[in-house]
This record gives sequence, structure tokens and C-alpha cells, in this order.
Amino acid sequence: MADIHIGKAPPNSAILPFYATGAIVFWLLCLLLLLSSGALTTFYFNPHLLALVHLAALGWGTMIIFGAAHQLLPVVCERDLFSPVMASLCWYTLTAGVALLSFSFWHFRAGWTMITGGALVVLSACAYFCNAVFTSRICSHYAVVRLFIVTSAAWLLFTVTVGLLLAVNLAFPFFDKNHLEILKLHAHAGLAGWFLQLITGISSKLVPMFLLGKSVKEKLLHYACILQNAGLLLFLLDGYFSGIHPFRALLYAIIAIAGIVCWLLYLYDAFRHRVRKSIDVQMKHTFVSFLLLGMALLLIPVMLFAENYRWTMLYGTFLLMGWITGIILGKTFKTLPFIVWNGHYKSLSGKVKVPLPKQLYSEPWVVWQFRLFIAAILLLAAGIILNETMIIRIAAVVWLAVASLYVLNVLKTLLHKTKIQ
Repeated sequence: MADIHIGKAPPNSAILPFYATGAIVFWLLCLLLLLSSGALTTFYFNPHLLALVHLAALGWGTMIIFGAAHQLLPVVCERDLFSPVMASLCWYTLTAGVALLSFSFWHFRAGWTMITGGALVVLSACAYFCNAVFTSRICSHYAVVRLFIVTSAAWLLFTVTVGLLLAVNLAFPFFDKNHLEILKLHAHAGLAGWFLQLITGISSKLVPMFLLGKSVKEKLLHYACILQNAGLLLFLLDGYFSGIHPFRALLYAIIAIAGIVCWLLYLYDAFRHRVRKSIDVQMKHTFVSFLLLGMALLLIPVMLFAENYRWTMLYGTFLLMGWITGIILGKTFKTLPFIVWNGHYKSLSGKVKVPLPKQLYSEPWVVWQFRLFIAAILLLAAGIILNETMIIRIAAVVWLAVASLYVLNVLKTLLHKTKIQ
């Protein structure tokens, strides 16, 4: 990470609250999964599952990604973050919005509480979009990475706006189209627009950096951006105006998957040309998450043509709890220790002996976190496939152990005190 321009990093007060809140929400998510394990054996439109999905997507995934993205934007664009105040606004509005939305979905209280929560999330997405656009407007390096960050921010704003309209529609019906069909479009705009494109952009910068690798095949990232956006746009437009047709939806999925393949080929090329031959457990987390993404993609034809809802449930599980969670669990301890270390030792480095960033957290805990993560996702998948609540409940216990290790390690890092040897 020596090439990071740490002098241009935003203040820790604008970044660290995202990591702390995300860790707590992850633990709460796993606890609620344990308390409502049966929600994963019924139809996917049920109050507890809606609460779990929004906690996972907004309170866990988006919360941590906001923290990482606000830190990475100045690195990619080599200039100060446009507005640290706006970054803090992101945290306040997202935290409050997720709390109101999750409470409303859990008790299924359609009305002003749910709408207010949705409006706060939209405000948070607006603040993030402004920071992404204005920070990157004069960026000359890493143009394709910047493009992914900006397009993903636009997709996030679109996704949460549609989500707000869906919340309004539950209380004051006005859509002339089926609510569940729009819900499917809303979910995929978030998954393939916000998460996929943001992760594509950030990983294209971070994975080669952590591996000390490099790829000259940047055209693959341009193809990835075009194909991912084309597949998603075609799916959303056709789905809204003509309804979701399995064969056409599969065609659009193939286009988007071609974009994913281009992205993964770029990362593989960087992996092949890496200087650092040993692979640490954080990178293993990332590689396993890519495998789980592949498993989710293989389920798309089954999900489209099978009538059983469990395949849709398994598809969402592999994406939210497998792919997205796997990346976050690994990347947290690649980024957070450096951010905290920078706050404590930036001015002391080179003058006195200071600890390394990796000494701010417990590596053995990360190893056990990785092992338990694999067990948790496999058990959860088995429980969904077999439609067995008991297996899902056992999986939730393992997930709670994963979350507990993660929270303890995050707190250990955040509560680090300056130590000069």
C-alpha cells in the first residue's frame, strides 16, 4: 500500500463510523437470522426476510462499502474528498434510515415510518453520489475505475429511489404494475448496478495492489463496464415495459455475465503477474467470494425456469451472505488497520519505531473467521436446499460466531491506542 497518497485521505471521523456501525449491524443480522430461521423456508416476500435482506444490503454491505469507498476515492482520484461533511451526512442518514426500514419491515408496518426510512436512505445515496462525482470530476488516472465508482453510485441512487416508491406504494398504492415484479427489478438494480459495479471498480484497484501484481489488459475493464451496464439496462427496461420473460431475462443475464468474466479475467491476469506469491487469509476470503458469485450465476437459469422459490432464496443467499459478505470480511482487515494506523502513526513514521498495520488486529481471529465463514455458508445453503429450519438455525449459530469474531477484531482495531517502542 505504499503507493497510497495518504496525505489526501479524508479524516478518520468521516470513515470509521461506517466500519463500526457495519460490524454491529452484521452481528445483529446474524442474531435475527437465528431468531427467524423459518423465514428462509417460506415465500421470499415475508416481513422478517424483508428486514434481513435490507439489513444485509444496506446496514451491512452498503455501510462498509461507503466507508471503504470514501477512503478510496481520494486514492483513485489523487485529490481530497470533495466533502467530508457530506460523508458524515451519509453515515447519519443511512444509519437512521436502515433502523427505521428494518423496524418497519420486521413488524410490516407500511406507512410513514417506512417511507421516512426510505427517504433517509435516498438522502444518503444522494450525498454519496455527489461526493463520488465531484471528487472524480478532474481525475486523470484510473479512468475506468472512476467510471465504475460513478456508475455504481448512480445505480445506487436509482435503486433506493425505486425502493422508496415501493414503500410509498405499500401504504398508498399507485403503481399500475405488479408490486412483486417491480421488487425483482429493484433488487437486481441494487445487486448488478450498485454492488457488482462498485466491487468491480474497487477490486480492480485493490486486488492488484495487495498482490503486488499488474495487468496491462485494461480494455477488459472497459468491456466489463459496457456489458454489465448493457445487460442490466436491457433487463430493467424489458422487465418494466413487457414483464420479466425467462428466456429474454436469461439472454440479458448472459450479457452481464460476459462483463463479469471480463472483470475476472483482468484480476486473473494481475494474479498471474503478481510479485507477492504467498496468499494471505484475507485474499482467500476474496477468492472464495468469487466462487460463490459464480455459484449464484449458475443458479440463474434454474431460478428463472423452476417454480420452487428455494432457488431464488439460494441465489440471494450466495450473493448477499456469500459473495458480498465474503469480500467485506476479507477486505476489512486490509483497509481498516491501515486507516487506523494512518491516524495514529502518520506523523511518527520514520522518526520512531511504530507497530505495523497488521499488528493492530488479531490474525488468528481472521483465520478462524474464514474457516467458520465457509462452514456457515455451506450449512445455510444446505438448509435452504433441503428446506430444513433446523439446519438453517445451526447455520445461523455459526454465522453468529463469524460475526462475533469480526466485531471483536474491528473493535480491537478501532480502539487501538498509540504505542511507541
